[in-house]
Amino acid sequence: MQLYGLKNCDTCRKALKSLPEADLVDVRQQGVPVVLLERALAQFGGALVNSRSTTWRGLDEDERATDPLELLQKHPALMKRPLIENEGELHLGWTEKTRAALGVA
Repeated sequence: MQLYGLKNCDTCRKALKSLPEADLVDVRQQGVPVVLLERALAQFGGALVNSRSTTWRGLDEDERATDPLELLQKHPALMKRPLIENEGELHLGWTEKTRAALGVA
């Protein structure tokens, strides 16, 4: 199980605590494979881009209008976190739905 997020993100820390078998991939340091980003964008669409983040607020209008794939490659911290890959399935965010799908109370 891979958890894509940030090591200093509170939500990612909560997820890691509940998923001790998960490996954290820090998206700022290691990035996210393009193939995975493409799959996640196909599955989650615009929800993959966190438009409430500090990084988003720092972008100008031209940058915000950039293709989401390019934007996430250039600014990986813009990705909603965590993105969890487990046995070929993708889960976005640490929501009740994600926890239920992963068998976490």
